[in-house]
Amino acid sequence: MKKVITIDNEYKQWVADLKRRVKGAQVKAALRVNNEMIRLYWSIGADIVQKRAENRWGDRFFEILNKDLQSEFPDVKGFSVRNLQYMKQMYSVFGDGNIIQSSDGSIAPQLVAQILDNLCHIPWGHIRTILDKRLPFDKSVFYVCKTMENGWSRGMLLNMIDTKLFESQGKAITNFTQTLPPVQSDCAKEVLKDPYNLDFLTLREDYQERDLQRALENNISRFLLELGKGFSFVGRQVNFTVAGDEYYCDLLFYHIRLKRYIVVELKTVKFEPEFVSKLNFYCNAVNHQLKGEDDLDTIGLLICKEKNDIVVQWTLENLPIPIGVSKYELTNLIPVAKDLIPSDEEIEQQVK
Repeated sequence: MKKVITIDNEYKQWVADLKRRVKGAQVKAALRVNNEMIRLYWSIGADIVQKRAENRWGDRFFEILNKDLQSEFPDVKGFSVRNLQYMKQMYSVFGDGNIIQSSDGSIAPQLVAQILDNLCHIPWGHIRTILDKRLPFDKSVFYVCKTMENGWSRGMLLNMIDTKLFESQGKAITNFTQTLPPVQSDCAKEVLKDPYNLDFLTLREDYQERDLQRALENNISRFLLELGKGFSFVGRQVNFTVAGDEYYCDLLFYHIRLKRYIVVELKTVKFEPEFVSKLNFYCNAVNHQLKGEDDLDTIGLLICKEKNDIVVQWTLENLPIPIGVSKYELTNLIPVAKDLIPSDEEIEQQVK
């Protein structure tokens, strides 16, 4: 007679742990398979480029190679004509002539190895997406690295390319060079963007600052994606009481990698120098009332509708608080109702 097993909490916890370990092993196995596959594709692409295969064996070279490989490996789907062309394109973009050369004219092998290692950490479909965009070398490498760092889906990768993350990241006007140590300054600059794309919001044409704040709060997940990796939302209209007087900053974030609070102030008008004074106050308030012993000094980020870059630069000169200024883009606006409904005069005219 079979003995009935009593399922207790210890057994359930053990099975849950087993499931996590199996899934972890599956992920590691998939990563190893992807790594080996990309390295194989790289080597095939290198052969095709270096042997000048199309010139040497004719225009139908890819079709012939496809048939030869497919006949030997009928169950392998990676040797289609288009995929073979992608292999050549991958090596042409990332490993042939675009790489910075050494002083003796040869390609720096450590740089090639680094780029290949990054490629091996993202799926082949993502690499093809980048190749399809036919971006310059520096942009292609940028999106490969960012995909690896952030674990983007293919849809997210496409979105970041379409919203021009490469052109905007690190482009905010700041005084970080004067207010932060060199390494911290470079890291902080990399975190900020210019412009920020807010087209995921739905707002009327006559929106006010409070409407923009509320819309961003309601879409905080999308806004965090637009801000970039490392931002953690702390709150909206965060209160600071100073000697009985109350003040409220628009948005407050904490950046995990920088280990700093970031105060974000929003302006739906063109930049004015006096905006910085208020932001400077909020940064000091956070430093006095919220900053912990392990936190570094707070950074201020002013996001406005328009800005004159020279005016911004002059405003930030000699300020002791690290502050950056960017603008936002928002094109998907709903027409105001009064523009859609005819006026009394227009209705009267129609009746007549």
